[in-house]
Amino acid sequence: MTVAAVKPYAFPARDTVDKFPAPLIYIGWEDHLMFCAPFCLPLPPSMPFGALVEQVLPGVFGEHPDFARIDWSKVEWRKSGRPFQPDPARSLADNGLGHKDAIRFRTPGLTGIGGSCS
Repeated sequence: MTVAAVKPYAFPARDTVDKFPAPLIYIGWEDHLMFCAPFCLPLPPSMPFGALVEQVLPGVFGEHPDFARIDWSKVEWRKSGRPFQPDPARSLADNGLGHKDAIRFRTPGLTGIGGSCS
């Protein structure tokens, strides 16, 4: 059933970027439901995308047995459901990532423990 508001909401948002230490970025790994939902991380906009991959993601997803087998040159990225080709040398902001954006990555050939998507 679809629900529509009959009046516009008249209150300020409480989750604006100024309320956090850094913009929040959601990051999920497709076909790996050991992580049932994207992680929400405060990340500085000046961080190079390559640093996210090399320094942040191992601490988030590194316990999964597939993580060490990722061929990062073949990873397929999506931003808010659309194909996304990040430049590892450019910052998160320069790659168009801002507060509360969602990115997901798919690792061809890796589909969880024993192919179970877990």
